[in-house]
Amino acid sequence: MLVETKTANLEDLKRMAAEAAIMYVRDGQVVGLGTGSTARYVVLALGERVKAGLAIKGVATSRETAELARRSGIPLLETEDAWAIDVDIDGADQVDPQINLVKGGGGALLKEKIVAAAARQVIIVVDHTKRVPCLGNPFPLPVEVIPFGWGSTARQLDDLGLKPVLRERNGQIFRTEAGHYILDLHIGRIENPAELEIRLNVIPGVVETGLFVGRTDLLIVGTPGGVEVQQGVRQ
Repeated sequence: MLVETKTANLEDLKRMAAEAAIMYVRDGQVVGLGTGSTARYVVLALGERVKAGLAIKGVATSRETAELARRSGIPLLETEDAWAIDVDIDGADQVDPQINLVKGGGGALLKEKIVAAAARQVIIVVDHTKRVPCLGNPFPLPVEVIPFGWGSTARQLDDLGLKPVLRERNGQIFRTEAGHYILDLHIGRIENPAELEIRLNVIPGVVETGLFVGRTDLLIVGTPGGVEVQQGVRQ
């Protein structure tokens, strides 16, 4: 499905896709709120609908998103019991033709995957530059690892030819909100994302990967020609 538009500004495309995504949200639902530049537009647009009378509750995937949601007037679930999330709306760093994703550029991949797994419907919102013929370089694959023995974990990844680089920010080791490290893997082409996800998850010390395979119900893409909507095949 294509909705035509004349805009070509990247931020406009993100906003346009986000506004299309929130039309799938219904009154009374629990909504997963993603993290990142496009997900930010989702939260802001939902906030406007809440001000207009939409009654929802959110589950935020990061402290940054939680703060934005509160400022936008979106009430958040305070409990961390088993969630019944109706729809999760999030972004992605890369999307291949089978709608497999790489996520985690912002470091929220663990919470994002937990929320996506708990949601009845997962909607991914991106601009057209995030579409790639194959996952991999130039964008690295984030892998979240525990700090204890991270060097040994990195060596096992290096032995697989995956070129891990410890993520740093402002000259310091980057820590996720759970206190973990991230190893960014520089992989030329990820030909079989499902197989790689399994191989990574069996390495001791690996908490989670930024591969989201078969987890998307709907992909919404902002393009210079309009908004494209593609059905996913969720496993």
